[in-house]
Amino acid sequence: MPRPLQLALLQHACPVDASKADHLAACERLIRQAAGDGAQLIVTQELFAGHYFPQAEDEALFDLAEPVPGPTSRHIAALATELGVTISVSLFEKRTAGVYHNTTATFGPDGSLIGKYRKMHIPDDPRFYEKYYFTPGDLGWQAFAMPSATVGTLVCWDQWFPEAARLTALKGAELLLYPTAIGYYNDAEQGEPADVREQQLAAWRTMMQGHAIANGVFVAAANRIGKEDDLTFWGSSFVCGPDGAILAQASRDQEEVLHTELDLDAIEAHRRGWPFLRDRRIDAYQALYKRVDDA
Repeated sequence: MPRPLQLALLQHACPVDASKADHLAACERLIRQAAGDGAQLIVTQELFAGHYFPQAEDEALFDLAEPVPGPTSRHIAALATELGVTISVSLFEKRTAGVYHNTTATFGPDGSLIGKYRKMHIPDDPRFYEKYYFTPGDLGWQAFAMPSATVGTLVCWDQWFPEAARLTALKGAELLLYPTAIGYYNDAEQGEPADVREQQLAAWRTMMQGHAIANGVFVAAANRIGKEDDLTFWGSSFVCGPDGAILAQASRDQEEVLHTELDLDAIEAHRRGWPFLRDRRIDAYQALYKRVDDA
């Protein structure tokens, strides 16, 4: 018997010159639209409450961080209660003086905090200077029992690491969520050429489809759109099934609420046909504890 989950991903622009209040209002509008269309679980893009600030190292930008719970998360919790939905948001968390995280917080239909995850893999690349701002997560891999599913929340750069997807799936996650802020450097002289941009987008999508297949789970990535300073975000938010097939995909440059119905019972059928978890050689993976197996 089908076990459906109504999922909605929010994809929108975050203009650099807009205030936090403006960003929150835009996201609230989309949350209300998603709930009105029947969504049970609503997912924001990475760091949805503002522009993507790690493009430069600026001490003043630490002031954007908030505790969790804090003003933004309490606002989201109140929305979840009012609308009777589950909402997963990505926030810049101030844990204490000098310690900050890139954090997801998930609120249930009663407004309670179902779970929190702190981004484990932190990039440091041109225009993605996240190591300056974010302390690596210390909550471990998380799978939260939500009203309709068990869901694992990872964040952006985590999506390139098969270990993160595997360990979250082993915690019981049926759906992996990746709030994301990814795009290309748009400088005319130093930015990536068009063919490289296409290859990067394809690799991003293929990597997460691989996580879905290898673990027999659903995967959903919510990405932002628009130009912010030196980056253009490529949108293309998507959802894929445990067989890797794309179930829904957003455009590259339009604001959207990407709504998808997932049949979670498909996981059982997929894993029976492709029993990758059964056939894992857990006795032979010790080298994974090494940076490079050069002994």
